[in-house]
Amino acid sequence: MPKTIKKVGVLTSGGDSPGMNAAIRSVVRTCAYHNIECIGIYRGYQGMIEGDFKEMGPRSVNNIVNKGGTILKSARSTEFRTPEGRKKAHENLVKAGIDALVVIGGDGTFTGGLIFNTEFGFPVMGIPGTIDNDIFGTSHTLGYDTALNTVVDVIDKIRDTASSHNRLFFVEVMGRDAGHIALNAGIGAGAEEILIPEEDLGLERLLESLQKSKASGKSSSIVVIAEGDKIGKNVFELKDYVEANLPEYDVRVSVLGHMQRGGSPSCFDRVLASRLGVKAVESLLEGKSNYMVGLQSDKVALTPLEQAIKGKTEIDRELLRVSDIMST
Repeated sequence: MPKTIKKVGVLTSGGDSPGMNAAIRSVVRTCAYHNIECIGIYRGYQGMIEGDFKEMGPRSVNNIVNKGGTILKSARSTEFRTPEGRKKAHENLVKAGIDALVVIGGDGTFTGGLIFNTEFGFPVMGIPGTIDNDIFGTSHTLGYDTALNTVVDVIDKIRDTASSHNRLFFVEVMGRDAGHIALNAGIGAGAEEILIPEEDLGLERLLESLQKSKASGKSSSIVVIAEGDKIGKNVFELKDYVEANLPEYDVRVSVLGHMQRGGSPSCFDRVLASRLGVKAVESLLEGKSNYMVGLQSDKVALTPLEQAIKGKTEIDRELLRVSDIMST
């Protein structure tokens, strides 16, 4: 028999992403709807170890659905990687009467939750929160859609400058080892070339593409580069290489950095967070554990945490073809 859930703890861990607050709000209000208590755990697993807990009710999550970041804060915990740290965290949960956990974050967060469940049999449910969209088992992670919109908006502004000065801009975007942001934002912003880790373009083909753009009459170009792309050691070395081989280009670099992780979440991310929060709590109440709630074919579905961690997300090959055609 699954144990009766009377009190659920919720935490955010790893890198923040827009939509995390909306997910916290959803978890808290779903608990209230089912007449169970919800406890906010501050600073992720580190807060679990230190007992940094706060009771949360429907009114405590007023006016946060539109806010980026996370009101519960986030931290990476070295101590939680040790058996002693996890034992301390478990003791604190038991002392506080918490029966189950909803953890919002990426693969590191899910790995911590899975190990914790294995050691203590503690019910855990994961919600994917990362702008990188690199979690297996969901078409969209929380924050990904917002990050795309942020990147497209910034590239639109950069293009104004590129056109005014006949320049080539290399725009580096986040994504860790995945090219989802670069590929989708690049197409959306009309980039002339997109460099992603999943597709090794090669330096020579990049030069050919830029030469072709110049010959076709384009006076300025935007190249979107995923931070994990392996074509050069870094975006600045790539700039030097292009300038050395194509001196007719005036090259500039923009590294968008952490601005992609901030800002008010898009409507899509707010709705997704609300759906995933409801499913996470109700799945725990049904006796389920060790799953991630995600979006598959626009339906909320469960994926075993182990699969979500170990599975590899695939780049959309059709989008690569679309990108090639659009850069003509």
